[in-house]
Amino acid sequence: MKEPGNKTIQDFGDQWSKYKSNDGWYGSSQLFKDITSPLLEPADLEGKSVVDIGSGTGRIVSMLLEAGAASVFAVEPATGAFETLVNNVKHMQRASDVTCINTQGASWTLTEQVDYVLSIGVIHHIPEPEPVIARAFVELKPGGHIFLWVYGYEGNELYLRVFQPLRKITISLPHLLLRGVVELIYGLLFLYRYIGKVIPVPLYKYISKVLWPMTPAKRRLVIYDQLNPAYAKYYKKDEIEALLKNAGFENVQAHHRHGYSWSVIGRKPIT
Repeated sequence: MKEPGNKTIQDFGDQWSKYKSNDGWYGSSQLFKDITSPLLEPADLEGKSVVDIGSGTGRIVSMLLEAGAASVFAVEPATGAFETLVNNVKHMQRASDVTCINTQGASWTLTEQVDYVLSIGVIHHIPEPEPVIARAFVELKPGGHIFLWVYGYEGNELYLRVFQPLRKITISLPHLLLRGVVELIYGLLFLYRYIGKVIPVPLYKYISKVLWPMTPAKRRLVIYDQLNPAYAKYYKKDEIEALLKNAGFENVQAHHRHGYSWSVIGRKPIT
C-alpha cells in the first residue's frame, strides 16, 4: 500500500489529467483576490518573482500572471498533472515568464531567491509539510513572504462529521463511481443552498459567495476534489500559524476566510 503522501500525488495526477480547464470564476482574478485578501493583495505581486507550490493545471499560475508577477516558477510533482500544466501554460499570455518544475514541494531549487512563495489548496494534502515550508524559507529573499491557503477546522465541524467518514470510502472508488457520488451530493447541495436562504446553516457564505459563481461543472469538480485525495488535513488556526513560525517566519498573520478556511502569511526576516 502506498504512503498517503505518494497516493495523494497520484490521485491529483489522475484528477488533473481528467479535469484540465480553468474557465470562468474558478480561474478568475476575482477569485484570486477573494482567496488572498486581506493578507495579500494582487497588486503586491506586480513585478515580483513568485513560486507556486502544487500548480496542478496552472490555475494559480494564470492568476499570478494576471496580477502582474514578473516571473512564476510552477512546482508540480504529479506526472499527469505536470503534463496538463505544461500544456496549459503554453496557451497563456506571457508563457515565457513561467518555468515549470516537475518535483515535490520540498525538493525544488532555484538559481536566485524569489520575492514570494504561494501554495493555495495544497499544504493540507501533504502529510509532512515542514520540509516544504523549510524549502520555501531557503528560497525566499530576506524580507520575502510566504502565503498559504488551507482547509480550516474551525467552522467545518459539522461538515467533517459527515464527510470524513464518507471519504474513507470515496478515496478508494474508481473515477466513474466517484463521479456518481459527486452527482448525488451535487443534488443535495441544491436543497441545502435553498434551506440556507431561509434559515442560517453552516458554510452558506462559502456556498453563495465562492462555490455558486462557478459553472456547474466546476462546482462538481470542487466536490470531487474534496472526496478524491487520499490525505486531507483541516488545520486549526494555531496549527497553521505554528507551521510558519517554527520554520523561522515572522509577522505571521492568519485570516479566517469565509468562516471555513485559513489563509496565512509570514515574512522571512531581513537579517
